[in-house]
Amino acid sequence: MAKKKNINNSVKQVLTQLVLDVFEQNAREALNYKQVSSKLNIREPESRETILEILKEEARNNVLQEVSPGKFKVLELKTFVEGRVDMTNDGSAFIVTDDEFENDIYVAPRKVRTALNGDRVKVYVYAKNKGKRKEGEVVEILQRAKMEFTGIVKLSEKFAFLIPDDRKMLHDIFIPLSDLNGAKNGMKAVAEITDWPPQAKNPIGRVKTILGAQGENDTEMNAILAEYGFPLSFPPEVEREAEAISDVISDEEISKRRDFRDTLTFTIDPFDAKDFDDAISYKKLENGHFEVGVHIADVAHYIIPDSALDKEAFERGTSVYLVDRVIPMLPERLSNGLCSLRPHEDKLCFAAVFEMDESGRVIDQWFGKTIIHSNRRFTYEEVQEVIETGQGDYVEEIQQLNAIAHKLRDAKFKNGAISFESTEVKFKLDEQGKPVGVYVKERKDAHKLIEDFMLLANRKVAEFVSKKGKGKKKYTFVYRAHDAPNPETLGNFAQFAARFGYKISMKSDRDIARSLNHLMHDVEGKKEQNVLTQLAIRSMAKAVYTTKSSSHYGLAFDHYTHFTSPIRRYPDVMVHRLLFHYLNGGESANAEHYEVLCKHSSDMEKKAADAERSSVKYKQAEFLQDNIGTEYNGVISGVTEWGMYVQIIENNCEGMVRLRDISDDFYTLDEKNYAIIGQRKKKVYQLGDEVRIKVKNVDLTKKQIDFSLVLD
Repeated sequence: MAKKKNINNSVKQVLTQLVLDVFEQNAREALNYKQVSSKLNIREPESRETILEILKEEARNNVLQEVSPGKFKVLELKTFVEGRVDMTNDGSAFIVTDDEFENDIYVAPRKVRTALNGDRVKVYVYAKNKGKRKEGEVVEILQRAKMEFTGIVKLSEKFAFLIPDDRKMLHDIFIPLSDLNGAKNGMKAVAEITDWPPQAKNPIGRVKTILGAQGENDTEMNAILAEYGFPLSFPPEVEREAEAISDVISDEEISKRRDFRDTLTFTIDPFDAKDFDDAISYKKLENGHFEVGVHIADVAHYIIPDSALDKEAFERGTSVYLVDRVIPMLPERLSNGLCSLRPHEDKLCFAAVFEMDESGRVIDQWFGKTIIHSNRRFTYEEVQEVIETGQGDYVEEIQQLNAIAHKLRDAKFKNGAISFESTEVKFKLDEQGKPVGVYVKERKDAHKLIEDFMLLANRKVAEFVSKKGKGKKKYTFVYRAHDAPNPETLGNFAQFAARFGYKISMKSDRDIARSLNHLMHDVEGKKEQNVLTQLAIRSMAKAVYTTKSSSHYGLAFDHYTHFTSPIRRYPDVMVHRLLFHYLNGGESANAEHYEVLCKHSSDMEKKAADAERSSVKYKQAEFLQDNIGTEYNGVISGVTEWGMYVQIIENNCEGMVRLRDISDDFYTLDEKNYAIIGQRKKKVYQLGDEVRIKVKNVDLTKKQIDFSLVLD
């Protein structure tokens, strides 16, 4: 009997979707069950009876309306919408629609069907009852966000499962023993979903890649890459293509370029860098001005559009920087060899060359292909020593460049740029990749010197192309755009900052920028620095790649692009190609085509940032695993309905104090005031408060750290 009911339920579910499709296609008509059956070509009495049941049920759900006895009509015309699934921990989901003015649609767990987090779906939206949120159900999966998941293999006698690492993947993947591909119990692996039969609770899959033993450094780092969809190696045809590129620079190629081999040129990079994609040339001119060249590796010279190399670089979108490794966008022969601006070697570049005076004003500019021969490879530390001591190689040139960089920086902030100096966590690792220490990376003048000249090149290239199209059709280009912050979000931040005595003026964009800069300066070195900086950054809009020539709010530039890192960012390769095309008199490129490429680049940039954060969280958990029971001073960095996040002051590691573990009272969230409050004693723990915590538990698999409060 139970079996028959299951079959009927399955048929009814399918029929419901078919019936709703009929009403979507005939939105203005009133139909009875016979007409619906006829449109579906259904003649069996039992199925027709079920259709009648469905019509009455959907009328009770306020999806259909019985406009006359037995005749039904859709209540709303716009009943079906498309959007992206945002799963919650309880199995329900919110559908984020394409319409920015449309509220997210809530879908109850049983109505999510087989949709997974990030999937693009079609949703049937119920008629909205007054005062209630919109609710719906998934009726079709249009595009899967991903079909591969990392996790732990759990083996039994007759079957196996992969328990996914992804917290928003709520279904274990059933693996037939024949599809284990050699994976053993407890191993970390990547499984691919191959099927999901109707009414089956779990999807069926096969093990695609074995990552290794759980807890080993290489296994865990590769698992993070696989989780975010970054390949662990280059396809053979891409490697072959890279190896086939000649390393000989012909006289013919040199003749097409401006020769800077006799001009002082050097690179400044981290001590452990292997790819040097930017160099600075410097020359004092007879008129007292300075010629500063920003020379960027000419990656586009080596990568032919639509080649295997180009397609792979586009798919990756960016290099990924995990705690202990770099996953390059390009094969090593290009990233560390042909394109890397290594010292004492002739290298092909694309440059922005500026004639400047001592105040940092650009008198003249030139863009084009160059050949350079770097005189010296500096680390940031070496340049910082030259700046601070006034001694070392090229001291006069470095100090002059630093002075000009300071002028560029001052002008940028005067124009309304915002200075976000958030702290960056770095780890000291042993030979096995295990963290033995944590420290906060400092940004000094040497870092800012390079940054300011890169910003200048990016801005001037964007301005050049933007102005080139004035008075006629605009030239399609790849811009880096950053919108102004949402006033409501910024207003909430201003209210919170006021609790610490900081005032944010909201009168104009310039006032906002000025007061945010004062705030960033005033909080430097204080316990609330990281909390306020992170909250300020969250209140800002996210920067994206686009063909629309909009401004960059955070930098206060009317036009901005990414020109300076083509070894590690695909948008820079696109910028090089378009700029070269326009310098040679080319017509405007197809905007729709490039907008699609921009969207993909923005998506991959976000995935890379998420992967990088995930590797930091893993290393923080691994570091504190050996410190269970140790007490630290921390700052409350976030509050939620189930706990508060605390960041340890001395090493920036972040974990959670769960509300259920605070024993002196019953605490609840006060969302408006970023606080949790004890219901009896009214004790308040607020964002930015300093607390004493003890490391309670570490879960490496979930990258979670649990703290307990040390109560007075």
